[in-house]
Amino acid sequence: MRRARLSHPRSLAVVLVAAGLALAGCGGGSDSGSDGPDAQQVAGAGEVSSTWPLTGLPVSGDEEAAQDHPVIVAKMDNTEASSPQIGLGSADLVVEELVEGGLTRLAAFYYSDLPDRVGPVRSMRASDIGIVSPVDATIATSGAAAVTLKRIKDAGIDYYTEGSKGFARDSSRAAPYNLFANLQDVGEEAKLDEPTRPDDYLPWGSEDDFPAGQAAKHIDVAFGGGHTTSWKYDGKGYVNQNTYAAQGDTFPADSVVVLRVQVGDAGYLDPAGNPVPETKFTGKGQAMIFHGGHLVRGTWAKKDLGSPVTLSTKAGDLTVPAGHTWIELVPAANGNVTFQK
Repeated sequence: MRRARLSHPRSLAVVLVAAGLALAGCGGGSDSGSDGPDAQQVAGAGEVSSTWPLTGLPVSGDEEAAQDHPVIVAKMDNTEASSPQIGLGSADLVVEELVEGGLTRLAAFYYSDLPDRVGPVRSMRASDIGIVSPVDATIATSGAAAVTLKRIKDAGIDYYTEGSKGFARDSSRAAPYNLFANLQDVGEEAKLDEPTRPDDYLPWGSEDDFPAGQAAKHIDVAFGGGHTTSWKYDGKGYVNQNTYAAQGDTFPADSVVVLRVQVGDAGYLDPAGNPVPETKFTGKGQAMIFHGGHLVRGTWAKKDLGSPVTLSTKAGDLTVPAGHTWIELVPAANGNVTFQK
């Protein structure tokens, strides 16, 4: 039986999308540098259109941006033991977050398409509160530590786990890397009273809005020594060079957005005795937006756990070109980002 929804109401389906901001200038300098001299100027007003909240892409055909299910976030393992990951190619957006042992886990966001199999599905962290709350998402998960479950519930976040409709173990894989979820079933269980459209996850803009930036076609995003995610721009988008995704099921990243975040202690140890980190996804920090083989630098800000991310340069607001985006929440203290032309 579907649990009662505890979260705040969503916005309605049709949104007014301004034509965006015409941007000029570019970011430069090293990873530790400050905002570059990016300039932005206001362009003319756009027409009313309907777009997907997790990509900013226009809704086509007979589809509607307002769905009768919430955004569903699958917590996915991101280690070699998870190979091959299933369902990443259908995600609208992915957030990569630090977990214990210096490893990472993925929060894969689904809304425009709910695949019938994603995983391996793993457990939640307190970091997920700030990650999923801006779009009032429901989480598909294997569970969480008791202290985390209490915080997730107190935050009003719905979640479904093993035992709910749509969850099954794959006998050909070893536990705990064998739990998969049918998101069509989860979406049916989490069905909303009426179709609604959540707010945009990022400030979306057009390709023409994005500044020229500096060349950056090879990217290495280190989470502090335990894991590095590498990307290469192939002329169309960014290809994850060390993905665990099944062949033909990789995430189609049009942009890679790196946000430098503060990381604290979640207050408990994992079964192996490692302290569990907690990403503090509020406040502000450095941002690096990679798109079209170029890098633009700026600053991100997030007022509270439920607020959306805003982006800016010294010259004004900054938007992300509409498309599929992979967000890297990199520790400000010991993470590192390097890139090459």
